[in-house]
Amino acid sequence: MADSQDYETVVKAPAAEEVAHFDDDHKGLLGKVQHALHVNPALVPLIILVFAISLFGILIGQRFFSAGTLTLILQQVQIVGVLAAAQTLVILTAGIDLSVGAIAVLCTVIMGQFTFRYGLPAELSLLIGIAFGAGIGAISGFLVSRIKIPPFIVTLGMWQIVLASTYLFSRNETLRSSQLREEAPTLLFLGNKVSIGGANFTFGVILMILIVIGLAYALRSTAWGRHVYAVGDDPEAAQLAGVNVHRTLMSVYILTGLICAVAGWVMIGRFSSVSPSASTGVIGNIQAITAVVIGGISLFGGRGSIFGAFFGALIVGVFEMGLRMQGADPQWTFMLIGMLIIAAVAVDQWIRKVSA
Repeated sequence: MADSQDYETVVKAPAAEEVAHFDDDHKGLLGKVQHALHVNPALVPLIILVFAISLFGILIGQRFFSAGTLTLILQQVQIVGVLAAAQTLVILTAGIDLSVGAIAVLCTVIMGQFTFRYGLPAELSLLIGIAFGAGIGAISGFLVSRIKIPPFIVTLGMWQIVLASTYLFSRNETLRSSQLREEAPTLLFLGNKVSIGGANFTFGVILMILIVIGLAYALRSTAWGRHVYAVGDDPEAAQLAGVNVHRTLMSVYILTGLICAVAGWVMIGRFSSVSPSASTGVIGNIQAITAVVIGGISLFGGRGSIFGAFFGALIVGVFEMGLRMQGADPQWTFMLIGMLIIAAVAVDQWIRKVSA
């Protein structure tokens, strides 16, 4: 009976008004900085970008801040920027795609050859090229998600297959600017320029920015984006939480292939030609990975921002342009970018301790 009375006394007692709280482990300035960088992964590359622009602005002067110079940097990074956006999606799932540059070049060849060899309208050839890119991504996604082959192995093999297919299908034929301008101006569309506030932007640059903004919204504000991060962080936990890991991976690789095809269209506008030996097929993969790593995207998956990859591409462009205007040896660019890559991974490891 006494126990019953005690129980009633406890139940009738007024509820505590104190709100539950958790201990703050991020004490001190360094801890707060570490936490801020963990919450905002694009902050580090943004700081580096502002520092690089300010540094070259001081060294070179007003000439570096001219509208022509800044828009030229954007034009130079437009291909890498689009490829980096595609690469980001795969790396967020804890994978890597070594074939992004090769897919872009193959799609340019498909767009050009279907127009000139088979006589299809350029608009239709463009859609076929984009479909081919998405199809290649679907094959890679199936091998990764269903057959369980590591992404590195799948995309390394796909890179070789796509490169060989590019040369075989094109018969090593290059389509020149004059041919494209006369018979397929649609393929050159993204190379056209528009003046905004006194600065000249190509449609390729505008498309790059729209892709980055669109993917940023999708990753941040949609269920699909949350699934991408969940799969990259822990696929088994994501599966137990109800995420369809196979469907998410397939969508990521298909979208990656599609974006690579769009990068191919940007390439045609940028170079005004279609060549199977374009350097993007070989170094485009490294350039995209470089932009992603410098942009603070974790190679372990599950953390990072698409804006970080965009800032990473701009950082490389700013260093290349600034050193060129200074008359420095181009090897300094590679040295500085290499140092940035190592520093970016070191910072990522340090930031990850917040969630450890």
